[in-house]
Amino acid sequence: MPLFGTAGARGPYPEKINPRLIYSIALAAARHIADSKGSAVVGHDSRLTSPLLSLATASGFMAGGMDVILIGTAPLPVVAYEVKRSRSSLGASISASHNPPMDNGIKLLKKDGMELFRAEESSLEGYINSATEVPWDRVGYFTTENYAVESYINEALEFVDTSLWRRADRPKVLVDCANGAASVVTPKLLREAGFEKIISVNCNLDGTFPGRLPEPRPDVMTSLQPVLEGSNAEVLLAHDGDADRLAVLTRGLGFVKQDLIIALLAQRKLSESKGNVVVSVDVGYEVQEVVEKTGGKIVRAPLGRLHEYMDSNTLMAAEPWKLIDPKWGPWPDGIFQALLLLDEVMRRGRSVNEVILSLPSYPSARLSFLVGSESDKEQLYEVLSRRAEKLLGVKVTSLLAIDGVRVEGEDGSWLLVRKSGTEMKVRVYAQATKPARLKDIIDNVKAVASSTSDRARPSVLSVEEAINMA
Repeated sequence: MPLFGTAGARGPYPEKINPRLIYSIALAAARHIADSKGSAVVGHDSRLTSPLLSLATASGFMAGGMDVILIGTAPLPVVAYEVKRSRSSLGASISASHNPPMDNGIKLLKKDGMELFRAEESSLEGYINSATEVPWDRVGYFTTENYAVESYINEALEFVDTSLWRRADRPKVLVDCANGAASVVTPKLLREAGFEKIISVNCNLDGTFPGRLPEPRPDVMTSLQPVLEGSNAEVLLAHDGDADRLAVLTRGLGFVKQDLIIALLAQRKLSESKGNVVVSVDVGYEVQEVVEKTGGKIVRAPLGRLHEYMDSNTLMAAEPWKLIDPKWGPWPDGIFQALLLLDEVMRRGRSVNEVILSLPSYPSARLSFLVGSESDKEQLYEVLSRRAEKLLGVKVTSLLAIDGVRVEGEDGSWLLVRKSGTEMKVRVYAQATKPARLKDIIDNVKAVASSTSDRARPSVLSVEEAINMA
């Protein structure tokens, strides 16, 4: 199994991710990616093992001849921003993102804060065991930077022009940072932007994630809906552990489908200029409809690889939960996304719900089959992907195989089967124009997955479901 998955290297500590491995990755990156030149930024999330792995990373970079800028507890967007601001050659965010607290990982960033390309990660992986330390008189030194968060906030605020706000009052907003690194950024940024009614939830740093699991998926966020309803707040904005993601819940509507947030922000970008909107293979028709109606073009990319499909014509790139705004930086940024979302609501002079309900929405579903081993994942994926056309149940008009298998039907329905790059899960995504059609597709998928379990013996431990009938 490759060391680098969909987004960096992650796994349980210390079985997969440990100080020796992290040191080796950093050393190899310093030698192979940066050619032992320039500086490297290192930041970490709130996990209990993150400070240890942060120091191991710094040691690897220094042993590879690079100077290190340690910024301490900081979410991935701040680490990426600091790479760009400091004109560093490399960066490393120590985090396992939305994985459980016993996991950890590393995500490497290159010049300007962009994540490594898949080819660069593959090349680096082959170099790890052969990388050597520089001589004693060429090792790097380190400095600590205490103002990275402040610098990030100050520059992000330049993207908000309150003179364009048409709404007189300020919405009351709940911010849930999952006890992760965004706890020291998002609430302060939004308050300084002019949203004084900010209530922090799970915003004390705690690597055991006592408030909730760090993945802000619908079933995890359900427990917070009563808090939102009782608070008289319009909206709850929720991050994962490293804050490259943003989930949105509203009072009355509940969990907002991520495609609607992407569609809204695409409308915003296309109102400024025309160009391409890069989206992942699991993004639905809502975004495609909005983009094409407003004069843009959709470009599809694998999950976690949006940056590899961006060019000078790209206005924005997005996958569920994640947004990249090239005008801000080439990294996924859930914190900046929260700022843009609230700014857009204020510009339109409407409530969050009114803005969301103005967008097209179609029935959709996401299923995650948790399996017992890598071989189980391969078996289940092979069966479901091979039968994707039959599972859709109508004539297929398009097939895309850049990240799993996505089939589109003549009636507007589509189905995607893919393997998770970070967890023991096979994921299935589906959408249709009518609830009954979506239910048929879901039932077909479950039936095949169940019969596969009996016949081929992959161990399906549980199924996570997120179904939205629009």
